[in-house]
Amino acid sequence: MKDISKSFTGVNVLRDVHFKLEKGTVHALMGENGAGKSTLMKILAGITKSDKGSICINGKSVEINSPSDSQNLGIAMIHQELSPIPGMTVAENIYFGREPGKSVFVDYRQLYKQTEELLDRLHIKNISPREKLQNLQVADQQLIEIAKAISYNAEIIIMDEPTSAITDKEVENLFVIINNLRKAGKGIIYISHKMDEVFRISDEITVLRDGAYVDSWKAKDINNDILIRNMVGRELSEIFPKVHVPIGEKVLEVRNLTLQNKFHNINFDVRRGEILGIAGLVGAGRTEVMQALFGLTPADEGEIIFEGKKLNPREPREAIKNGLAFVTEDRKGEGLVPYMSVAHNITLASMKDFDKNFLIDMKSEDDVIQKQIASLRIRSYGKEQLVTSLSGGNQQKVVLAKWLIKKPKLLILDEPTRGIDVGAKSEIYKIMCDFVAKGNSIIMISSEMPEVMGMADRIVVLSNRRLGGELNREEFVQENIMRLAVSKM
Repeated sequence: MKDISKSFTGVNVLRDVHFKLEKGTVHALMGENGAGKSTLMKILAGITKSDKGSICINGKSVEINSPSDSQNLGIAMIHQELSPIPGMTVAENIYFGREPGKSVFVDYRQLYKQTEELLDRLHIKNISPREKLQNLQVADQQLIEIAKAISYNAEIIIMDEPTSAITDKEVENLFVIINNLRKAGKGIIYISHKMDEVFRISDEITVLRDGAYVDSWKAKDINNDILIRNMVGRELSEIFPKVHVPIGEKVLEVRNLTLQNKFHNINFDVRRGEILGIAGLVGAGRTEVMQALFGLTPADEGEIIFEGKKLNPREPREAIKNGLAFVTEDRKGEGLVPYMSVAHNITLASMKDFDKNFLIDMKSEDDVIQKQIASLRIRSYGKEQLVTSLSGGNQQKVVLAKWLIKKPKLLILDEPTRGIDVGAKSEIYKIMCDFVAKGNSIIMISSEMPEVMGMADRIVVLSNRRLGGELNREEFVQENIMRLAVSKM
């Protein structure tokens, strides 16, 4: 790809970017959210058309005007934001538009057979080809997206944050798949914000910053510090800017919380000024417990005591009224209204607060919006910009702004930095530290062990939908967390 440029509504997203991929290699494409990585790859995948530049494959100049053009050239893309068809089965999602059969009739026996063979080949266990996508967790949906891309037997495979929602064990399996693809001569473009993964799996690394090409290296020739400095254009003295806040009295007590087939006898507490980390493997029940606290899926048994008062939230409005807020793992599906503006998303949960005699107090609303944009450093072209056009990190800040307006006392964060670059992660961590410094509390679910160890004051580990154990800060070692995570298996 040579001299690729692209603008949206007069804003340069890419400026004369070039990128080269060799057969049989893994080339990592790095940069902060908003650097232009996904836009560059969408141009290669035929989703977006460049304003300028050229693309050559196997030495021949090609025109890519649509996804079908890209697929015909042997290119497949695993997108960061999943796009499953919830009501269809795993098999139908993987082979959508390519189902075996004659005329309009689908040979379902053959469809399920070839799907099962594909999943077996990729060592994806415990997922039935007949299962509907809507019944799968995000991690399993991500695995199906990976399987779908590989099913095209493409020569070039673009992987945009392929491990953002899968477990360490599944990551290892993916790396085996990638190594096999590399040995078969496939070229893989790998986008990730996880530095350890990039250095483990990639042969080359290219960095983009603010829509421009910075440099390329052999992966063995650079280190973490050099990579971060080139990505953000500055030194990051601390990835995890943990601020130690005096820990106060208990504000939340959870006793014997149980929801049939979801989790059993969960016990923990949270103190004022504390960040409580919740760790465990995917499927351990972490999200389900937090959904019960927030009234999304009420528990069958047990007690929730918040600030000395028994709670039994049957719906989120009860939890919100009592000072709880929940930033979900799926920010696009559950945290944002995609085709509304930044401003409308920020005040979405607080419209009653601006109601003056059945009219919206526009000035008060605007003051709050501008204050949130400034204090959380939300980078946008203005409050009326569509939230979908923001980077992942800025979208997450909008979700946080929506809840912080409500002045919650306990903030539940489910994978708060999923799919966010290292610079934006650091800013999210600072927002968390500021929040607890004011005497509030946070429960943070994270699948990234460095993150949960870097930010938590204590860690509660769930294992197979039960309590695996608890660790104080001086006990934070990855081996200790993993031992507790598998203790009930």
